[in-house]
Order: sequence, then C-alpha cells, then structure tokens
Amino acid sequence: MASERAERLRGTIIYRPIVYGNTAIPMTPETRAGAPLEHTHRWTVAIRSAASPEDGSAVGGKDDISYFIKRVTFKLHETYPTPNRNVDKPPFEVTETGWGEFEVTIRVTFVPESNEKPISFHHHLKLHAWVPQANPAVPSISPPAPDGPVNAWQYDEIVFTDPSKTFLDILLKNPPTPLPKVRRRGAPPHIAFPSSLTNHIKGGMPEFTTLMEKEEGDRLDAAKKEIVAQTDQLRLLLVEREKELERLKKEVESTARAS
Repeated sequence: MASERAERLRGTIIYRPIVYGNTAIPMTPETRAGAPLEHTHRWTVAIRSAASPEDGSAVGGKDDISYFIKRVTFKLHETYPTPNRNVDKPPFEVTETGWGEFEVTIRVTFVPESNEKPISFHHHLKLHAWVPQANPAVPSISPPAPDGPVNAWQYDEIVFTDPSKTFLDILLKNPPTPLPKVRRRGAPPHIAFPSSLTNHIKGGMPEFTTLMEKEEGDRLDAAKKEIVAQTDQLRLLLVEREKELERLKKEVESTARAS
C-alpha cells in the first residue's frame, strides 16, 4: 500500500499559484529605532499564496501554503549577518532594514511527502518605485510616495508533474483560493503597464487578478501585431533598396560598355 501511494501518477499535472517579492517602506526618525544610521528603508521579502486577504492588508498571503512547503531559505546580500535565512513556518518572509537594492534568492523546499526537489526564485529587492515617464523605454527612479509603500511582486505557478498519490491527495485537500475576476485594487506596478505605475503612486496594496492575465495577453497580441507591421515595412524597404541597387548596377555596366 505504501509503495502504491509513493508511486508517481504519470500524466497528472497540478499547480499552485504563488507570489514572491517585497514591500519596502521609508523609515522615519520614529521607526528607525535600532537600525544602522545609513539604513533608509524597512523591507519584507516573502513568498505567499497568490490570493490576497479581503481587507487588502498585504499582497498575497490569504492561504496557508505550509501544507506543501516545508522551508523557505532567503539568501540576502553577504553584508547582512547570517545572510542565509531559513524560515520553517508561515509566514515565509524575512523583514530587515537597509539602504541598497540587491538580488534575493528564494529557495523553496517542499514537504517530504512530495518527493520533489527544491526550486529557487530570484527577486530584485526594490526600495524605490518606478514612475511613469514620457518615454517608457527610459524609466527613471523616484523616491516612493509618502502615503504608501513600494511593492515589487511577481506572480508564478509551481507546477507538479506526475505527483505521488500521497502528495496529490494533500494538494487536492487544500485547493487555493481563486483570484478575483475583477480589479478591486490597483495592479502590481510594472513599467510595461503604465496605469499600474499611476495606481502605485497613489498608494495602497496592489492585487493580482485573473483579469491581469487577459490584459497581459492583449498587450502581447498588440506587441506581436506591431512587430508584424514593422517587419512588413522593413521587407518593403528592402525590396526598394534591392531594386535601387539593381538599377545602379545596370548604370555602371552601361557606363563601362560606353567607355
């Protein structure tokens, strides 16, 4: 019986939606007690369920994900004491203070019943918000709005292929909360989505929704159409240049014969 439950179910795929990233808040004289003088922000880096609490108090984190995650290791910058931080129970997050941005490696270890290897995510810790620019291709960095924190979050899906019967049962007993179908709050800020930057500047916690998937698809479709249009224009230009080159070759040959 034990071997049957440990046997992998070929052809079965199941996933769990998660978000990972950070929230950062500028420190004030009242909130910087105990922090080094050069530190400017207090930040929290985390990995959470994709669905957010109803009260909008955080990005993600409505569901307890410890039923399939045993440990999360956050690898911070080497200048921090004990840069490898192990978190063995929810919330899977680390809060620190600092002045600079750097890459955080987030290593996820799954529960023993999964028989899955650990996986890693890489997140660039952000302390300063992107702001809308006249030229989106050249964004600049500006200090965060005083009425809200900086949020930098990425949606992802952890996919389990051919899980064991035991692990599949665990996952099925703990279905994730579906993402809302409509936007109740701002979208997580991204330079590819200008309106999200505007909402971010206004403050408040953003939220991932199923609507964002459609919007992302629409942006990709628009980009593909633009690429096709530009390719067609370049192809026509190339044809014109080839005709011009052929004309010039004939003129040179005609001149050579005449001389």
